[in-house]
Amino acid sequence: MKSNKEKNPVYIISIVISVAIALWGIFGSKSFEKSANALMNVVTVNMGWLYLLSMLIFVIFALIVAFSKYGKIKLGPDDSKPEYSTLSWFGMLFGAGMGIGLVFYGIAEPLAHFVAPIEYVKAGTPEAANFAMRASFMHWGIHPWANYSIIGLGLAYFQYRKNKPGLISTLFIPLIGEEKVKGKIGMAIDIFAVIATIAGVATSLGMGTLQINSGLTHLFNIPNNKITWLIIVVAIAIVYIWTAVAGIDKGINLISNINLILAGTVLVLSFIVGPKLLMLNSFTSGVGAYLNNFFSDSLALNPFGKNDWLLGWRIFYWAWWLAWAPFVGTFIARISKGRTVREFILGVSVAPAFASIIWFSVFGPMGLNLASKMRFDKVKELASVSELALFKVFAQYPLGTVLSIITVVLLCTFFITSANSATFVLSMLTQKGDLNPSRDKKLVWGVLQAAIAYALLLSGGLKALQTASVAAAFPFIFIMLLICVSIIKAFKKEKI
Repeated sequence: MKSNKEKNPVYIISIVISVAIALWGIFGSKSFEKSANALMNVVTVNMGWLYLLSMLIFVIFALIVAFSKYGKIKLGPDDSKPEYSTLSWFGMLFGAGMGIGLVFYGIAEPLAHFVAPIEYVKAGTPEAANFAMRASFMHWGIHPWANYSIIGLGLAYFQYRKNKPGLISTLFIPLIGEEKVKGKIGMAIDIFAVIATIAGVATSLGMGTLQINSGLTHLFNIPNNKITWLIIVVAIAIVYIWTAVAGIDKGINLISNINLILAGTVLVLSFIVGPKLLMLNSFTSGVGAYLNNFFSDSLALNPFGKNDWLLGWRIFYWAWWLAWAPFVGTFIARISKGRTVREFILGVSVAPAFASIIWFSVFGPMGLNLASKMRFDKVKELASVSELALFKVFAQYPLGTVLSIITVVLLCTFFITSANSATFVLSMLTQKGDLNPSRDKKLVWGVLQAAIAYALLLSGGLKALQTASVAAAFPFIFIMLLICVSIIKAFKKEKI
């Protein structure tokens, strides 16, 4: 078995490429940033229309499959039962799928849209506030989750119903046959998925480190510097590597359940101390605007005018969710044995989207409410540093310190849930799709993720890596569209 692992080229090539990209980002940060921005500009400006179309196709595809006759298919043998309770399952998929992003952007994003909205809306107005909520709902609603469900559904089906390896390349068996999937084409797809995963997660770990440090500085005057970053990264890495090595049942599930409790606590407390009527009105109005403008916002482009906001926000987000799809989809598939196709899609697409909308309905108005109490330049200042916005807004409300302390802990648990599930997925993808990868693989990938995140924090290359990973994930649009075809082709052979 040991020699078989050593011969796995996906593992060796993936590590070499990951380290090479990280070294470029560290020692050639200027050229790396320049190349990343140039690539991103080419991809988004010229292919923005394709991102918008594809993400809408994924939403439509997921919902049609869920409510079709294929919705009855079990992800596993017909008599299989779910391995995890619905609450634990939701906690794990939610933590892996959004992770630290919801905490990072819950207050910061609506504020950012308020002070710098889309070109046809005037900044700082009630229209800008309404637009801020609608845009946040769109970015964190059903689109990203439907995108995750495509890979997750295909993998769960092939892993548990057809007993195939848990690899992205497995999804192409109905299209190109098993022999080619086991050859160079399949290997290239799997390496690409590994690189996309480690780049996406490393940037999130770096962003999480900055926000945790900002919270500690705000609360306890702990210095925001390289030493504190190192302590945070090492402390968190020890926990996420331990939970990944412990496995899904003993480690990942436990942290996810704690994470869900903490997130619920922060949400409820924020609602209690915040502007409740504004939150309820924002939820009602925002959901109405989100549904009413769903198709026009999904395909919104201005062919005869400026698209700066759209390129900087929506298309960047769509590209970012696509970059995360291989990792999140693989992990969600791993924990979804025994569920029906309908249960899977509704659980992965609709339920988390609704939870995200509730999250933004509480935190968005907490920030926007301050616009009526502060000068506009002060609100702009508040929105200018995303990792601090949350703590500065909390400080304006009762129990602000308590909320900030719980949020710092929540940031740590979200950090851990993203990193340990990524460590597990990277180990699966580089151990021929083994659903229970070895401890040494988990140790290697866990340490490598932390090292890359910290190294890029030091060099200032974190944002450039995020940009590069998002731009480089562009080919995944075509891979995902082909996966949709592959899923239908496989489902047609089922006797329903």
